[in-house]
Amino acid sequence: MSLFETKNFGRVSYDPVSVWEFPGGLPGFEGRRRFVALHNKESEPVIFLQSLEDPSLCFITMPVLAVDPRYRLRLAFEDLTTLGLPPAVQPRIGVEVMCLAVLSVRETGPTANLLAPVVLNLKNRRAVQAVVPESNYSHQHALIPQEAVVCS
Repeated sequence: MSLFETKNFGRVSYDPVSVWEFPGGLPGFEGRRRFVALHNKESEPVIFLQSLEDPSLCFITMPVLAVDPRYRLRLAFEDLTTLGLPPAVQPRIGVEVMCLAVLSVRETGPTANLLAPVVLNLKNRRAVQAVVPESNYSHQHALIPQEAVVCS
């Protein structure tokens, strides 16, 4: 087991084989390529994607199917190639890939980015944030219906 000091979780122990590699980094964080997924029972289904290169960089994510059970993943040829997946067929969530939505907290309530999910190949542990502009998904999908948000 390896140890890593984080800003939000203190010292974290992780197995080096559990590291997710982002060959191109993440948009806006191209130099950050190694992450571990942290989760605990108290925060399920939230998964914290912690950078191993930057102790203060941690993305709050959630499985896309927890946000939208009917979510359909469509990856571009380049993303399939980066992930090491066959370019002729779309991968299945939960079988070939894990698919996470990055969460944001706004004044109007929390949102999930379904337009650019984080996709992780379950076999080779390669990952990308797959920006899919030709979809009907939003980068600000409301997690709580607007009428349910209480403002004071």
